[in-house]
Amino acid sequence: MIGLLTLTERQTLLGIARAAVEHAAQGKTSPAVQLAGLPPALQADGASFVTLTRHGDLRGCIGALQAYQPLAVDVQEHAVAAATQDFRFMPVQPGELAEITIEISRLTTPVPLVYTDPQDLIRKLRPRVDGVILQDGARRATFLPQVWEQIPQPERFLEHLCQKMGVHSQAWRSKHLDVHIYQVEEFHE
Repeated sequence: MIGLLTLTERQTLLGIARAAVEHAAQGKTSPAVQLAGLPPALQADGASFVTLTRHGDLRGCIGALQAYQPLAVDVQEHAVAAATQDFRFMPVQPGELAEITIEISRLTTPVPLVYTDPQDLIRKLRPRVDGVILQDGARRATFLPQVWEQIPQPERFLEHLCQKMGVHSQAWRSKHLDVHIYQVEEFHE
């Protein structure tokens, strides 16, 4: 597991995300993140997902599974994308900003989950702990660990994840899929 962020580091990232969402909703470009003034943990490469909710309902969620840029930049980029590029939703409008809540999930590096058959896969998953990535050739989908709150049964979790990936819900039972797991440090406004 990665070292946890301090309260100040979390608040800084939430501030970066909030500013990015507000700029995006107003059609403005966010100013570049000034990395030199940030703590080392926020300058280090990190992978994040930014989730927007409105009155408790999902309003946008975009992120990266692999770290490829400084965590603070990653959060800013994904906050803008969650507000404007999640294909499931229209872009966030200025009138919604006061009702939007921001959640950030900082990911560990995904690791392969080796399993022998569907029942072994079910046994090895850790509900409410593991984020899960399913891959079948070029198709790939993930659910953050927080999704276990809505879908606590591992069988249903995998069925929904298969559907998100664009394959039959029972694909995880009928063929051997590539499975990776990761954990998150989650915090919100």
